[in-house]
Formats: sequence, C-alpha cells, structure tokens
Amino acid sequence: MTTASSDPSDFHVYEPARGHGLPHDPFNSIVGPRPIGWIGTQDAQGRRNLAPYSFFNAFNYTPPIVGFASIGAKDSLRNARETGEFTWNLATRPLAEAMNASSVAAPHGTDEFALAGLAAAPSRLVAPPRVAESPVSFECKVTQVLQLQRADGAQVETWLVLGEVVAVHIDRRILVDGVYDTAAARPILRGGGPADYFEIGPEALFRMRRPPQER
Repeated sequence: MTTASSDPSDFHVYEPARGHGLPHDPFNSIVGPRPIGWIGTQDAQGRRNLAPYSFFNAFNYTPPIVGFASIGAKDSLRNARETGEFTWNLATRPLAEAMNASSVAAPHGTDEFALAGLAAAPSRLVAPPRVAESPVSFECKVTQVLQLQRADGAQVETWLVLGEVVAVHIDRRILVDGVYDTAAARPILRGGGPADYFEIGPEALFRMRRPPQER
C-alpha cells in the first residue's frame, strides 16, 4: 500500500483565499472526476435551453434528489426557478462533442439543442425536453434553490438547484439482466484542468462489499 509522505516539506500547502500559486487551480482536478450535469430547461415562453454543469451530483436515494450549481445567474438557473422543472441527461463519449458545443456562452434565448445538433425528446411529467440521443435521462421537479455563502456568512454568486427525480428513462441496451451497466453507457466525467475529461470503461471496475454491520 502506498502512503503519503510524512515530511511536511513534500506537500504544497496553500490557502485558497490567498491563491494557489500553481499554473492552474487544482481544486477542480482534486474533486474529480465529477459527473456532468447536462441540464435541459425551458422558460415560461417555451424557449429551450441545454447546458452542462461540472458541479453536479446525486444527494438522496428516497426520494431521488439531484442537484447542480450555477456559478452566476445563468439561463438554467433562471428557467428552473421560473418553471420549477429541469431534465438531466447522461453525457457519454459519443455525445462529448455535442455536450461541449452546448457549453458555449450563447445569447439569452438561444436553443442549444439545435446549436449542438441534438434532438429534443418530450418528457412525460415535466415540460423541459430531454436529449433524445442520451441513453439515460431524469425528469426533475425543483425542490430547493440555495444561494451559497462563505464561512463568514457573505453570499457567493453561486446557486445550488436541487430537484426530485420524478421520472427516469433508460435505454434497455444498457440493462444487463435487469441491472444497469454503468460502463456500457460510456459516461464521461469532468476531471478539472483546462480541458480534462475521463470515460468510464469496464477496465476501471473493481468491487468491494461493505463490512457487515455490528449488532
């Protein structure tokens, strides 16, 4: 087993408020790879929006709750607040270029589905569409919108949007004997750095069972 050095001089130590002193902020790379929140929304006029968020994750089993953080008041945040709904769509290796195209800083009202050459699939329980080409999509109802704050209580220009998953769409080809095959979907993850992404493949799989619960 490889362990970290016990010599303090072997560590680069910094306080984020004072700067990291490196060519690129390592925070996004350390907390990664991270799942991508490929979020579909629409405004009250029905104008569609699609954007990827690297600050995204799942937060609860029952009910299933997912969330994404918008750094700045972007269209996804405004639309989710306005309508109370959004979709999440799995970003995969075949869809990587389209996902990246949808990240462009386009003018308000731009349809990133069309911009990225993607088809919009209708949802069952929410108004925002799903990415038709994605093998997995969630339909979500907004439960909370929280503005983040610093340790001293000062507010940060970042908002966490949490939503309950009310419908799930899974391509049957990635259900093996009824079990979802993570690697078969070829999901991509954000790795930090200027342009780093990772793909999950079967070669990365290993299994561990949880220790038995003490009684």
